[in-house]
Amino acid sequence: MPEFKVVISDGKRSYTTEVSGNYANSLVGKQIGDTIDGIFVNLPHYKLEITGGSDSQGTPMRRDLPGPKRSRVLVTKGVGFRPKDDGVRRRRLLRGNTISPEVTSINMKVTKEGMRSIEELLAEGGKEEE
Repeated sequence: MPEFKVVISDGKRSYTTEVSGNYANSLVGKQIGDTIDGIFVNLPHYKLEITGGSDSQGTPMRRDLPGPKRSRVLVTKGVGFRPKDDGVRRRRLLRGNTISPEVTSINMKVTKEGMRSIEELLAEGGKEEE
């Protein structure tokens, strides 16, 4: 069974929580940009958007690469490469935009707030990140 470390940002702060079991299985196959229900990360009545992630070796997920596999891509800018000069291109190892069991960290942002605050909901079972 997959286990994910999920980092949730509400614009002011970020919070981290662990997701495993059936909730983690339901995240497999989702893509960057998908909106999910907050119940998957112990935040009922919240709506969250997947913004990225990385695998156990630190390979970042990139929105414009289809599928869950890792591949070496020639990039000029964006996720995975920040050039210092104009016109520089590099071949970088990047992961596709689909969540798979190899992904260990998922980044999300809050698109719709719930009735209770995130601190209250995650204090019951998760950790808070400064």
